Amino acid sequence: MAHLINPLLLYAAQIVSILSVLLLATGYFKTDPSSTSSKIFATLSVFVVFYLLSGMDADHIDSQFRLNLESWQVLINLGVSAIPGLFMVYCFLIFQEGEKFPIPLGIAFSLQVFSDFIVDSMLRVNDRFVESDLFGWSIVVMDILQLIFVVFAIYWTLKGWRADLVADRRILRWFIIGLQGALIFAVVFLENFLLVGGSESNAQGQAIIVYSLALLTLSMLVVALRFDFVSLSNVIRKVAESTSEESGAPLKFDEDSFNIFKKEQLYREAGLTIATLAQKLSMPEYRLRSFIHKQLGFRNFNAMLHQYRVEDASKLLIDNGSISVPILTIALTVGYQSITPFNNAFRKIKGVTPSEYRKQHQ
Repeated sequence: MAHLINPLLLYAAQIVSILSVLLLATGYFKTDPSSTSSKIFATLSVFVVFYLLSGMDADHIDSQFRLNLESWQVLINLGVSAIPGLFMVYCFLIFQEGEKFPIPLGIAFSLQVFSDFIVDSMLRVNDRFVESDLFGWSIVVMDILQLIFVVFAIYWTLKGWRADLVADRRILRWFIIGLQGALIFAVVFLENFLLVGGSESNAQGQAIIVYSLALLTLSMLVVALRFDFVSLSNVIRKVAESTSEESGAPLKFDEDSFNIFKKEQLYREAGLTIATLAQKLSMPEYRLRSFIHKQLGFRNFNAMLHQYRVEDASKLLIDNGSISVPILTIALTVGYQSITPFNNAFRKIKGVTPSEYRKQHQ
């Protein structure tokens, strides 16, 4: 394992990681500087750089490459502590569009960062409380919270993958965000639970982490630079088109074909997926995705279902023949399996709850 901690190789890997992260952040921020997600990603990238720099002042680092970061250590530790939570927020903004961020998770994130800051301050002044069992357990709780944040990030990345109609974003879920989340989870787990004293006190552990980060960030940079030119989705789409054409399958698909979805009220089917709808319409799934996204303007299949279901429900709510029908019954009729998602979707689209809507139109 000695070759892992070659000073020059380790230093080069750290530089590659730092430059790749900064280039990714700059490119993302320049593309969409006004979005909250780009600002979060830029901040997250800076804190990842903090993490890489923090490992360059460890005792096992060769003296010619070692940095003296003592005056910046408080800021660096605070930034590193916020990485898992910021990654969670970033994934939520990217993949849960239009949803409200869970308040309990926001509170937990703020509490974790603040607590880590207090813990770091106590360690620096050698506070007597540091020796207590309560102090040790508080550190464990904060470490577990960080793991939970990364788990939520990965969950939101994977959740709704099938319903995502933006082809490139579906690929990014797997090739960038998912891999990045898995690595952050592994690093947090290693740092907090396996490596005594963290990677700074474990030369081989730090080397593995740094090399992994260098490989990931450089790969992400290459994918980002070439994504518009060599898109896996385009390759898959071309293969699918060739296969369909060769087999003589009908490829014509327009809004008239899609009218079956509206006329037969297929959206009322509970648990309807885009794959199931494609089968009902006798259409290739990739073409249905493209049509809904490009022609109807929806970025997510579930968002389209909500739109049709809420419009249908709004008519039933004010229909004279359904005026006495319970709201739950109407929700079940239009395809919802419970009242909560129906209320949430209705309020989001109409601005009021179903009961308020009914009262306004009586």
